[in-house]
Amino acid sequence: MTHHTDLRGPAQVKLRTSETAPVSGTVPDAKPTIGVIADDVTGGTDVAVALRRRGLRTLLFFGTPPQSEDLPSHDALVIALKTRMLPPLEAVDLSLEAHRWLQSHGVDLTYFKYCSTFDSTSGGNIGPVLDALVAALNTNIVVTTPSSPEHGRTQYAGQLFVGDSPLDESHMRHHPLTPMKDSDLRRLFSQQSPGKAVLINHESVRKGAHEIRHRADQAAASGARYAFIDAVSDEDLTQIGLVAVGERLAAGAAGLAGGIAAAINELYGTSEEGGPAPDAEHGPAAVIAGSCSARTLEQIERMHRAGRPAYFLDAASIGDANLLAANALEWFDGLPPNSSPIIYSSVEPVLLSKIQLQLGVQGSAEILENATGLIAQGLTARGVRRLIAAGGETCGAVVTALGITGGLVGNEADQGVPWIHTRRGEQKLFLLLKSGNFGDPDLLVRASAPAPVNREGRVGPA
Repeated sequence: MTHHTDLRGPAQVKLRTSETAPVSGTVPDAKPTIGVIADDVTGGTDVAVALRRRGLRTLLFFGTPPQSEDLPSHDALVIALKTRMLPPLEAVDLSLEAHRWLQSHGVDLTYFKYCSTFDSTSGGNIGPVLDALVAALNTNIVVTTPSSPEHGRTQYAGQLFVGDSPLDESHMRHHPLTPMKDSDLRRLFSQQSPGKAVLINHESVRKGAHEIRHRADQAAASGARYAFIDAVSDEDLTQIGLVAVGERLAAGAAGLAGGIAAAINELYGTSEEGGPAPDAEHGPAAVIAGSCSARTLEQIERMHRAGRPAYFLDAASIGDANLLAANALEWFDGLPPNSSPIIYSSVEPVLLSKIQLQLGVQGSAEILENATGLIAQGLTARGVRRLIAAGGETCGAVVTALGITGGLVGNEADQGVPWIHTRRGEQKLFLLLKSGNFGDPDLLVRASAPAPVNREGRVGPA
């Protein structure tokens, strides 16, 4: 563990200037180690690449590793759980297990990563998990924001925006599992936690880290436990990060995690990274898509336009996961080599509602997740070495079914979507685990190409 020094000391020379006199606050004397608890697999990969991109040596794990895990040198540890859709008590138990593991490996700052579109209704677990972490770490106040400007998510006046639209007017209003019908973050959060949540507005953020620190201290003195902080740019997130570095607990999306990493670079300099991120190797590829987000549906349409073989998992007609998977794999077996196909269950909102009415929301999700896991096993057994998955629950099903416990974060196929280098048995495996809303329209086509083409149009890593 590290000791702390006053924020007014030499380490703050790069802080944005403020007319307000610097207030009491601390930053660690030595470079802190960050430990991230992410509530889903794609969130884990997103935050891992945000940290690595800013020079932090980052290790990624799927699920809490065993206590005996021998770790290489690192600046950040990321544990990607599958807790986003779990009941609060179960999510709390798994998150505290991850927290204890991180503490046993010397973490100074714990970061709870939730979705940049919140993705949690009144019965959700973001509040309960944070309440449990607050109690475990005995913190005074938690700075948090879901803002992630590079993905078009920003917080202003306490409201969460997706592009130019308030959250409740965006596509997230029709999310099949977590329909977001409010944009006010304090109101959303108060439905899940008794802890008082306050707003630190953008006017304060523009004045810099000392003003944010001052407002956070004021909020804590008034009995607040959580401070939702406006952020519309990466610079805003760096200023918030300069405050969060001195805390034991912070929370938000990958944007604030990147802001914390940028703040660490300002305060302590960057680590020696040990070379550039590795490329994904060429090899047989396949796509499994389960997200019903507008962006994933657009990406599937681009796969159709590119002439890729496509198989639809029709759970409404075949309500048995084993049979669904067997039929899909039989179809795959009839394809020419290197076809780079897509197997998908993604549908438009109207059709999704009909399927959920027929099978139930949880029933349809369970059938498709089980089928997805069996298909992932079958594809890798048949020689697929680049497996692209679209959708948080889909990615979680793939990772669980394949028994993947972690991997090396490689190059990004698109912003926030890195290749994960891992193994299944003796075979190399390259996973692209994509949040439903992420990636440009051609991402699935590029990433699954026989010779992957990157965003600049060059043959090479996607």
